[in-house]
Amino acid sequence: MNKLSKSILALFIGISTLSTKAQEKEFNVSSKRNEDKSITLTAEKSSPGTYTVVLNFRELDNTSLNGDPIYEVKHNNDNFLTLTPINKEQNIGYSFSYSFIRGKLNPKYSPLFLYALPYAKGKKVKAVESGFLNATYFGSTTPEDWKSYHFLTEKADTVTAVRKGTVVNVADVHDADTKDLKYTSKVNAVVVEHADGTLATYKGFKKGVFVKEGQTVFPGTALGMNNITNERYAISLMITYLKSVDFEAAKKSPKDSKSFYGFITPYFCTTENTNGILTSQKYYTSEITPELTQKEMTKKEIKNWGKK
Repeated sequence: MNKLSKSILALFIGISTLSTKAQEKEFNVSSKRNEDKSITLTAEKSSPGTYTVVLNFRELDNTSLNGDPIYEVKHNNDNFLTLTPINKEQNIGYSFSYSFIRGKLNPKYSPLFLYALPYAKGKKVKAVESGFLNATYFGSTTPEDWKSYHFLTEKADTVTAVRKGTVVNVADVHDADTKDLKYTSKVNAVVVEHADGTLATYKGFKKGVFVKEGQTVFPGTALGMNNITNERYAISLMITYLKSVDFEAAKKSPKDSKSFYGFITPYFCTTENTNGILTSQKYYTSEITPELTQKEMTKKEIKNWGKK
């Protein structure tokens, strides 16, 4: 009897705190033997957006696997692999484990893409480059391309999307008072996947995020209210892409392993500079032009937008 051995590794930016039970609900691979003796592998996932799954076959008899065992899964109940028997009179022998991670592996993206600031048009905010917390608190090595910003406001304000995309993850469970804390991992967050496979991760929301998973957002769409930490109102923002699925290295040496994600230094549209890289500790005014809002919209979306 064939055995399906599941080894699940859910790795996000930073250190995963999900339990195995929670991970199994998020993403699961099942297998089915068909009447023609072929084997179909199906991915079940509870969140929208793209995942990359890596298979590790411990046993694989009477079939062949073409190429690397790395697969992209976009939809729930996606039959992403079918194994066919070489000898159609015999069953396929197999056992495998798998690892998964959010994102499309090595997507094609433009490093010059122009983003809006994460606040409404006319809002003046302070941009501060933030350090790699895993290096500060856990001794990890800072990625060479690391880039993350905190956007500070004088009082609580509405955080808005910087680009069109699909909300693929919402963490909206923390309601503790963080005013006097320098750092806490218990933050509410929103992850948005863009059309080119990049991901925008917004962290630091007050409980009561405005958007839901699966929702399409545009530049300027309200996501939620920024929260106060270390006596300042701020939201953090990272633009990333999946660049590696070397899970074995991470398992052997988690502290020394390189980030699975690449970090993009974004260009922003501001009143002070319509297309430029931000300078840390400087103030910028949000400028959301119609061209910026509509450049990734479909014709139908532009038409509907004009009716608002």
